[in-house]
Amino acid sequence: MRLGVLTGGGDVPGLNACIKALVYRAEDEGHQVIGIRRGWKGLLNYNPDDKQTHARYILPLDKKVVRIIDRSGGTFLHTSRTNPAKVHPKHVPDFLIDPSHPPTTQLDCTDHVLRVIAHLGIDVLVPIGGDDTLGYGAHLHSQGVPIVSIPKTMDNDVFGTDYCIGFSTAVTRSVNLITDLRTPTGSHERIAIVELFGRNSGETSLVAAYLSGVDRAVISEVPFDIEKLSDLLLKDKRENPSNYAMLTISEGSRMVEGAVIESGNADAYGHRKLGGIGEITAQEIKKRTGEHIIYQRLAYLMRSGSPDSLDRMVATSFGNLAMNLITEGRTGQMVALQGGQYTSVPADTVSQGVKRVDVAELYDVDAYRPKVTHVFGKPMFLY
Repeated sequence: MRLGVLTGGGDVPGLNACIKALVYRAEDEGHQVIGIRRGWKGLLNYNPDDKQTHARYILPLDKKVVRIIDRSGGTFLHTSRTNPAKVHPKHVPDFLIDPSHPPTTQLDCTDHVLRVIAHLGIDVLVPIGGDDTLGYGAHLHSQGVPIVSIPKTMDNDVFGTDYCIGFSTAVTRSVNLITDLRTPTGSHERIAIVELFGRNSGETSLVAAYLSGVDRAVISEVPFDIEKLSDLLLKDKRENPSNYAMLTISEGSRMVEGAVIESGNADAYGHRKLGGIGEITAQEIKKRTGEHIIYQRLAYLMRSGSPDSLDRMVATSFGNLAMNLITEGRTGQMVALQGGQYTSVPADTVSQGVKRVDVAELYDVDAYRPKVTHVFGKPMFLY
């Protein structure tokens, strides 16, 4: 068989390890793999009649090509947030535009993508991404393209799996940086507010707070009262022998009766850029308490560098599990972890629900902090 693999959405550590595992296994079993560069943008911009587009968007993969890619983070295939079903007029490739009828609204270029997949002779397509990337993959499967999906996102919010590639490293980075930030926060006797990625799921803030032992954690699922939060942090500071306090906050958090902070234009999947709630919260706390605040937005540092051991393990295992499904002819599936066990679910599961923190079980809504009292029987990451 000829397999195609691509990575879409934000990069995370572990993607290269997953690609390497897939390619090694495929080659051992006599299959051919081609890498589709720049995610769905690669299939959108590939022109069968223009050889200049071929090397730019397609890369044959074998053991020699991928031999050392797992030693670094990110994705060596590059990535994009392109959605071929909703292409803005300015992003439609010239060769797809009818000069007499230039597009004025978003175009669905799925028919072109299907033609490219057929032209490339791809028997099974393996998209690696979050719910947006995998949602379009499921759409292609409904159009007759055999798909085996692999979930990744440091937010860990793909519905249908307990774990996504990139989450452990993001938490590890966050815990280490939060711990280091104690030095200036304690030295200057301030309140530190650390804003973490996590669009609609507060898992990164919750788990990072749980492991680093910060005083309070605000998550996307629970709107917070700024007056109450200010009082709690002031109390934490006064009770700390070193006279400082620390808070983590998800970028998708909002105040009671407030709105999620977004900016810029919506991307191809309808998402505007999140971020800034930490800075606003810092300003409001300073106004109410008179305390000096350290505001730190970790942002891309959470997804930088090489993967930790857990993400290497899951990424490598997901690559092998995908090959198991392909070999067995079980397409239209997404590899997954559920209850600590490797498994698979239908590819369209990603669009059938929303993954959120189990607030009742894991979060104290009155104290704004993790509440982990029952561990027996729970998987490693408690979800």
